[in-house]
Amino acid sequence: MKFGLALPHYDFSTPEGAPVSWERVSAAASRAEALGFDSVWVSDHFFLSLDRYGGPSAPQGSVEPLSALAALALTTERVRLGSLVLSAGFRHPALLAKAVATVDLLSGGRLDLGIGAGWYREEFEAFGYEFGSARERFEILEETVVVLGMLFGPGPASWRGRHFRLDDAYVRPLPRQEPRPPLLVGGKGGSRLLTLAARHADGWNTVWAWSPAAYAERVQSLRAICERQGRDPKEVRLSLGLYTLVGEDRRDLVARFRALQRWAPGGALDGVLLDDWARDKLVGTPTHVLERLAEFAALGVEEMIVSAGSIPFSVYDESMLTVLAEGVMPTAAKM
Repeated sequence: MKFGLALPHYDFSTPEGAPVSWERVSAAASRAEALGFDSVWVSDHFFLSLDRYGGPSAPQGSVEPLSALAALALTTERVRLGSLVLSAGFRHPALLAKAVATVDLLSGGRLDLGIGAGWYREEFEAFGYEFGSARERFEILEETVVVLGMLFGPGPASWRGRHFRLDDAYVRPLPRQEPRPPLLVGGKGGSRLLTLAARHADGWNTVWAWSPAAYAERVQSLRAICERQGRDPKEVRLSLGLYTLVGEDRRDLVARFRALQRWAPGGALDGVLLDDWARDKLVGTPTHVLERLAEFAALGVEEMIVSAGSIPFSVYDESMLTVLAEGVMPTAAKM
């Protein structure tokens, strides 16, 4: 199993809650690479509120993902660089294809392209994007995935869809990876999303709280859909992100959880018991975490993406990543 880190790239992402800066994002990626992580990931929001996570509703700033990945391509050497996930409604697929090809070339073929339908109404409306219904947003995602496949093909692409139109569109230079960077669709895993993954994508990603039992049900659905579509289920990469907390022993784990409770915005973890919070996350001592990882590996998960806090793309305790890297990752790499 491989490991990715959800990079801290929001105003709320660091232990002190300082405004996001490029220096912090770049340093976090370099540290992840030094610790042995296989990949680093950024999300796609103009801004984000913490109200859904129990915190304040004030907008929190973030970097733009594609330009951030382009810069990280030049400041890292080995780790793969991924989006988790781009909102299909923010970029015309032709512009997206050009940007993706450029980042993949800059990185020497290290880009993973995660893409989803988008969900945060406030940012769509604030920047003048049509939010639309869930059906309409998913239609845009479907068309984007199909059109990207055409644009990374051997010749000019033409397309007439409900949302996009191409007339002999031509993307050159092509990405370093052939035929394209791996494309993962992101979402909870309804039948329509899993069908899109089975028909047109290289993988499926879902985050941030899943028990093995609940995840197994979705994987079973994906495999059945793949079989109906005439595709080998093993060809669809399974990528899973989980909130993660690892302690050297039980006492250390409890101390780290209490620190996380004090840090959690808005007191969202006040009164929450550690064992209750851990049920659908990657939490425990190295031994327990390896047991949980083995359950997910048995279901076919190839990469675990770590969000080192109680909200996405945060690292509240950098030393915890060292515990994970030294006590868990070397053994899990053999799964």
